[in-house]
Order: sequence, then structure tokens, then C-alpha cells
Amino acid sequence: MQRDAIDLGTVNVYSLFKKYFVPTLLGMLSMSAVTTIDGIFVGHGVGSDGIAAVNICLPAIMLLTGVGLMVGAGCSVVASIHLSRGKVKAARLNATQALAFVSAVALLLAVCIISFPDQAARLLGLSEHLLPMVKDYLLWLVPSWLFSVWASVSLFIIRLDGSPKLAMWCNLISAIINIVLDWIFIFPLGWGVMGAALATSISLMVGGMIAIIYLMFYAKTLRLYPLKVSMKSFRLSVRNLGYQCRVGFSALLGEATLAMLMFVANHVFMHYLGDDGVGAFGIACYYTPFVFMIGNAIAQSAQPIISYNFGLGRNDRVRKTLTIALCTAVVCGLVVSTAFLLFLSTLVGLFVSLDSEAARMAIEGFPLFALGFVCFIVNLSAIGYYQSVERVKPSLWFSFMRGFLFLVPSFLLLPSLYGAKGIWLAMPLSELLTTFCIVDYYLYTRMKREYI
Repeated sequence: MQRDAIDLGTVNVYSLFKKYFVPTLLGMLSMSAVTTIDGIFVGHGVGSDGIAAVNICLPAIMLLTGVGLMVGAGCSVVASIHLSRGKVKAARLNATQALAFVSAVALLLAVCIISFPDQAARLLGLSEHLLPMVKDYLLWLVPSWLFSVWASVSLFIIRLDGSPKLAMWCNLISAIINIVLDWIFIFPLGWGVMGAALATSISLMVGGMIAIIYLMFYAKTLRLYPLKVSMKSFRLSVRNLGYQCRVGFSALLGEATLAMLMFVANHVFMHYLGDDGVGAFGIACYYTPFVFMIGNAIAQSAQPIISYNFGLGRNDRVRKTLTIALCTAVVCGLVVSTAFLLFLSTLVGLFVSLDSEAARMAIEGFPLFALGFVCFIVNLSAIGYYQSVERVKPSLWFSFMRGFLFLVPSFLLLPSLYGAKGIWLAMPLSELLTTFCIVDYYLYTRMKREYI
């Protein structure tokens, strides 16, 4: 049985990576655009308070996205290896189990937030002044969470099925719908943050439905497979899902890093600089997902190539793919950092008036924040490599380092030493320290000949 239109085992590695990377990058950037477009319209239609309110909600949204990325990445790695060994049915079962699991998680979280909106909003850390807007945004966004996780998992499976362009269009269509509805709901109708949330919900629902319909009826190989209703089937599903989650857990930690970055920074900015400080950092947080998605696009483009050839024992092709991915990461990091420095006022002015206090703080802090982008993208690409070859422990450790071990102390210590500048430097320091650890570990294991 022919697996798909892209032969991962024989085609030139550079050509394969390019074929995956271009549509994956465009699709990922359009996903980030959904959130950023919200911020631009909210900034001009509501003001910096609206940006702060949406930014406070983002950690919860990112954790849910992280669950989708964890399951999707784990499913893709395991299914790639199954396909390389001719086990098509096992690969289809893995995909179906993954989607069933994330559906249950999304529905459970949505019910909890709808039932206890005030408590959920306060858990995210906010002032009473922002509470009404935070509640509005959460309650109108929650209905789309099921479709959001469908898209997160399905796009991994669709790329592995040999249709990276379709995965790209799922994201692009969502982004276009979001742009149109954002403008209508915020400006002519004047619905504020509620309108932004509703526009995002509708766009995510459309993207999720396109992805799930493809997997149900049109997938080449990885079409969804009926699950048996029995205790034995349930136990096997739990076992398979446990392994997929273990393999993909570093992807959840990657998203959790962004959530932790925003959560801790919101509290620190609120403590040192008040609501304007949270608004300034909120502008940076609208751009950070773009950087994250670039790193994610590199990792996800390399993953099917690396996992498939790892399953075949083709270590030379694995090494070549890793080299291409890391070089791409460095170039992309430099380009993004340069853009932040050259177009500083323009990037801030998209969200708020340049004569506002939040804009002044953002303009002062952005150049410091951008220092971490190269290491940020390189770290994501390196962690994706270890994940793709089923090296769970190093992928987890490096994700934990950049998201918690280095990031939280940096946020706590640097502001006391350097004031507001220290808050902006916390992420760059955390990513730099993680890069040093990754390089040291990679060189050590190469010397020991334990890993590829």
C-alpha cells in the first residue's frame, strides 16, 4: 500500500525538508496571526486594558494548545515509525485514539470554566479592574476549544499523510476568517473583547472542521479508524496514549514555557509597573507566538523525515535533517531579531498609540527581549530532534530547563538587579543557558557514541 505522495525514505533530505517547511511555516504563522490580529484590533478598538485582558487569558489557552501539541507530536512520531515498518492499521489507531483523548480533555476544561468563570479568571492573575473583560474573553472563546485541539492534533497527522499544503490551508482559512470577523465585531458592532473572542472561536471552528473532515473521508493512509468498545480496547488505548504523551510531552512543556513566560511576567510587570506594564509586555506576547511557531515549524517539518528514517535505521539521513533544521533555526532567529530592531516603532504602533505609556515601555524593552530569539528557535528545533528519535528524557529535561528551571529564577532575580530591564532580559537569559546545556549534552553524547 502506497503511504503518501512524499517518499520520506529515498527523496533528497533537503528537498523533503523544503517541501514540508514552506507550507508548515506559512500555516504556523497564520495560526499566530489569529491571536495577533485580535491584539491589533483590541488595541485600537478597546485600548491597552483590552490587550492586558486578552494577554492574561493566553496562558490558559496555551496550556490547552500544549496538550494538543503533546498528543499530536507523540502520535506523529509513533505513527511515522509504524508506517516505516508497514504497520498502517496501528498508525491509524494511534491517530484516532489521539483525537478521542484531546476531545475529552477540551470538553472537561470547557465545562469547568463555563461553570466557574470568576474563579477561573482570578486564577490567571489580574486586577479587579480587568475582571469583566477577562471573563468576556474566556466565556466566548471556550466553545471553540474542542475544535482548536482537533486542529492541533489533526495537522500533525495530515502532514504525515503527505498533505502539508492542506494543513497550511486549514490555518490560512482560519486566519482570513478571523481578520474579517474581528473588524466587523470590534468596530462596526462595537463588541470589544467579546467580539474578538467570538471571531477567534468561529475561525477555529472552521479550521478544526476542515481538518477532521479530511481525516474522516479523504486521508490517503491515516484515515480515522473505528475504536472497539471493550475493556481490552480501553486498556490498549490508555497504554498507547500514555506512550504518545510521554514522547510528545516536551511539546506540552514548550507551550507551557510560553504560558509560564506570560503568567510570571504578568505578575512581575503588575508588581513593578502596574497595568501599563502588563499592557507593554502584552504587546511583546502577541509577537512571541510568531517566534515560537517558527521554531515549531522547523521541528515539525523535520519530525516526519527524522522519525521515518530513524525507524528504518537510516542514521545518515537523520543527521543531515538535523543539520538542515539547526541551520534554518539560526537564520530564522537572526531575521526575526533584526526585524524587531529595525521596525520597533511600527511593531508597537500596530497595537497602541505611540504616545501612550504602554508603548514607551514596550519600545524600551523590545530590543532586550529580542536578544533571546535565536536561542529560542534553536532550542525548539533541538528539542524536536530528540523527541523525533524517541529520546524522551533529554527532550523533557531541556524543555523543563527553558520553561521552569531557568525562566522562573530569571524573572525573580533579574528585576531586583536591573529593574524593568531585568524583566525583559529574563527570557533571553533562560534560552541562552538552555542552549549551552543542549550543546554540551550533544557534544558529550557524540563523544560517547550513545546517540546519533
